[in-house]
Amino acid sequence: MRHCPDCHTDQISKHGSNSTGKPNYACNACGHQFVDDPQWRVISDDTKALIDRLLLERISLAGIARAVQVSESWLQVYVNEKYLAVPREIRVRSKKGRLTIECDELWSFVGTKDTKQRVWMAHDHDTRESIGVAIGARDEATARQLWESLPGVYRQCAVCSTDFWEAYACVLPAKRHRPVGKDSGQTSHIERVNNMLRQRISRLVRKTLSFSKKIENHSGAIWYFVHHDNASLA
Repeated sequence: MRHCPDCHTDQISKHGSNSTGKPNYACNACGHQFVDDPQWRVISDDTKALIDRLLLERISLAGIARAVQVSESWLQVYVNEKYLAVPREIRVRSKKGRLTIECDELWSFVGTKDTKQRVWMAHDHDTRESIGVAIGARDEATARQLWESLPGVYRQCAVCSTDFWEAYACVLPAKRHRPVGKDSGQTSHIERVNNMLRQRISRLVRKTLSFSKKIENHSGAIWYFVHHDNASLA
C-alpha cells in the first residue's frame, strides 16, 4: 500500500503522470504530489563527503554511483565541477638546506587508447611531497610545463635527478641536472609514486575501462589525488 512520503497517510489517489511518463500520485490529506521510486533527490553533504573519499580510491565512477546509490549522470556533473575547481599548483612546506627532486613520467590515455597522455611528475626526495605535475605528450613542451609547475624555490636551486630522456636536458639547468639509471636508486621514490598512482587512480590502471573521456577530468583527478597525498604527509 502506498503512503504519502510527507504525512504518511494512505489516502492516495492517482494524479496523471510526470514528464517522464511515470504515474503521479496525490495525497488527499496534505496535497503532496509524488511518484514511486523518484530518480531525483537531494544528495546529502554526508553522501558528497563519501564520494569525495571514494574518488581517491581505485573505483570507477559507475562503481561509486552504484555504491552510494546516486545516478551516474548526477555524479558525472558533480565530478566535473569538483575537478574543475582543483588548484593546478602546489604550496610546499618551507624547507632549509639543499633541495633535491626526482622527475619521471608515466603513460596514460584520454578518450581512446590511441590518444596517449604522459603524466609528468616531480617529487621532493626528502619530504616525499609531489611538487609538480604536467600532462601532455612525451616531448620538450610538456617537460617545460613540468618545470614551470614547480614552486619558484625549486626552479632556483634544486638538483634534479631524471632518467636519460632527452627532453629533460633541453629544459632543466645543465649544472643541476643529474641523468641517472634506475639502478642508481636516485629516482626510486618517484617511481614508487607512479606505482601508487596506478594503484589508487582507476583511470591510470594499465588495462582499464575507466579511462578519462576529457583531459580536464584526467588532469583534475591527478591533481586532486596529489593534493590529498601531500596533505597526508603533513
